[in-house]
Amino acid sequence: MKEQKNYRPLGCSECLKGGGLGFDITMAFQPIVDVARREIFAHEALVRGVNGEPAGWVFEHVNEDNRYLFDQTCRVKAIELAARLGMESLLSINFMPNAVYRPELCIRTTLEAADRYGFPLDRIIFELTEGEQVADYPHLREIVQHYRQRGFYTAIDDFGAGYAGLSMLADFQTDLIKLDMGLIRNIDSDPGRRAIVRGIIQVAEEMGIRVIAEGVETLEEFQVLRAKGVTLFQGYLFAKPAFEALPAVHFPA
Repeated sequence: MKEQKNYRPLGCSECLKGGGLGFDITMAFQPIVDVARREIFAHEALVRGVNGEPAGWVFEHVNEDNRYLFDQTCRVKAIELAARLGMESLLSINFMPNAVYRPELCIRTTLEAADRYGFPLDRIIFELTEGEQVADYPHLREIVQHYRQRGFYTAIDDFGAGYAGLSMLADFQTDLIKLDMGLIRNIDSDPGRRAIVRGIIQVAEEMGIRVIAEGVETLEEFQVLRAKGVTLFQGYLFAKPAFEALPAVHFPA
């Protein structure tokens, strides 16, 4: 694993101020719902600019030199805001595997933030962003194993897109996978997508992994996935992301 150029331990206060990024960030939150229980399972923290700029604008400012600082700042911002908003569900935080130099050291700021703001460690999910190419899979396996040993939940985001898929689950097992919205879109009218998703769900069930369908926008998409046994959902059908707030949730009848 190549050493991070600007790697050094950061404190919570430093991260809240941007950690030397040169630009400011905050979070929006979008719920992940459990339709079987009709309750909120988790909220995903989605990075935004402080004036509401979208994630794309933020990532235009992220590069190899500031990736570690950005990753650490996102974690602290998400935890601080979740605590301030009184979040009672799980909190899902995206992490960039190429930003984690040594997991046991890079997690220190997260632990400090959870302690400072009173957010339980066992209510944090770390989502691996699958779309970022990972050159060192043994290192990634070490990260996931370390996080799980610490008591965090782990998830693969955008599963079925990007650089890995079932082969990633063969190498290491996470607690959750989030079906990529590209597989979800128009699944009610696309037999090919239905077949692929059915296969992924079967593999996940056999491995004891829970499936989240993300990017669900229509009632028809929801009905097909629910009929296949999916109970965890995220998407505009249920709630849009809310800037520095926890949005109200709509449960389909």
